[in-house]
Parts: sequence; C-alpha cells; structure tokens
Amino acid sequence: MEYKNAIVHPNAKIGNNVIISPFATIAEHVEIGDNCWIGPGTAINDFVKIGNNCKIFNGAIIGGIPQDLKFKGEESYVEIGNNVMIREFCTISRGTAASGKNVTKIGNDTFLMAYVHVAHDCKIGNHVILVSYTGLAGETDVDDWAIIGGASVAHQFSRIGTHVMLSGCSKIKRDVPPYALAGGDPLRFGGINRVGLKRRGFTDEQLNRIWDVYRIIYQSGLNPTAACKKAEEELPDSEEKRTILDFFNSSERGVIRFGKGGAED
Repeated sequence: MEYKNAIVHPNAKIGNNVIISPFATIAEHVEIGDNCWIGPGTAINDFVKIGNNCKIFNGAIIGGIPQDLKFKGEESYVEIGNNVMIREFCTISRGTAASGKNVTKIGNDTFLMAYVHVAHDCKIGNHVILVSYTGLAGETDVDDWAIIGGASVAHQFSRIGTHVMLSGCSKIKRDVPPYALAGGDPLRFGGINRVGLKRRGFTDEQLNRIWDVYRIIYQSGLNPTAACKKAEEELPDSEEKRTILDFFNSSERGVIRFGKGGAED
C-alpha cells in the first residue's frame, strides 16, 4: 500500500499494491481489494467494500449517507465489484433498511463516467456504462451490458434491461426492456440494439429471435399482457424469448411504449 498526505483509518482493510492519493479519506469500515488506485480528494466512507483492480478518480464520494428521509442511521452498505472505473465526482449512496435491500451494488467491469449519481439500494450489473451526469434514483436496477447516455435520469424503482442502449438526456419513467434501443421524450422503444449485440457476439439467428418477440409485443395491436401470451404460445422457446417475457411479466412500473417511426421494419 502506498499513500502520502491521505487520511486512512488504521482499521481499514487495504489490499496489496493499492495507491491512495493525497487528500483522499478512507473510513474505518472499508475494504479495498488488490491493485486499486484511489484518486486525490476521494472520500470512501464507512461500510464500503471495493473489489480488485478498481480506479476511483478525484473527488468521488463512495458510501455517502442516503438522500432518503426513511434512512434512520442504520448500518448499510455499498458493494463494488472488480475492474470498476469510477470517474471524477461520482456519488454512490449506501443502502437503506426501509427498502429491504440495505445495500447498493455495482457489478464487475462497470464504468461510471464523471458526475454520475447512484442512489440508495440501486443494483448495477456487470459491463454497464453510465455516461456523465446520469442520475439514478433509489432502487433503480440496471442489468448487465446496458449503456445509459449522458444526462439521463431514472425514476425510483425503474429497471433497465440487459444490453439496452439509451440515448442521452433520457427520462426513464418506465422500465426499458432487454436488447432495446430507446430514446425520445417520452422515452420510446425504437428497435433492438443490433450494433451492440453484434459486437458482443450475438448471431443473426439470435437477433431475429429477439425481433420476432418484439414484433408481436409492439406491432400486434394487443395490450402487453395479451401480446406476451401470444409470443409465449406462438414462438419457439429460446433464451432471448425467456429473457424478454420474464422482464415484461415482472415489471411493476410498466414498460416503455413503441415509438412511431423508430422501430425496425
């Protein structure tokens, strides 16, 4: 461990080959894994656990008290995975007991750009990218491989599905289904994220299966419940179909609607 002119509590658990830059503050109940770099002026507060190979840049505040009036000072947590990059002035709040979760989680290989805010009890998956100035309200879930464009905001309890690509300045008031491209105001489904999915190794057959499900959901003229039932009955079973239908069937806020002129043929 290397640090100079930083404040590191002697009881903090610091891994091997960790560099803590000047004026960083590390609280008592903190665990930092191996090969991490903690930038100048960073504050890592109590009850934060950080994995290996993470970089946290200048002025980030990790484990701040939740901005939630239901928080009563209880012990709650932030858990950050491996290979995570957190850029300048990001803020990540601890969980709350009132949510029943008590922890805010950031998965592996995730990238939070400058000024991102992750509120209490959010769950961010693996390989997620949150572009600068994005703000996630409490208990928002972002599934693996999702990308949220800059200056976007998510209503509390929202969910963004796996492999989603959202445009900048998105207002996320409803859930965004897996594999989707979405944008506009109000936020609308605009097709599937073909470019991103191909880059991640999805085959044309998989892409066609995804679009077959969405063609029924968004173009059959049925309400979402009936459309999902039709897709369930008429399309062969596949991992892609199951992922989409499970998402729709478990949504509590409702799923974004189809955008005129934005979907594929």
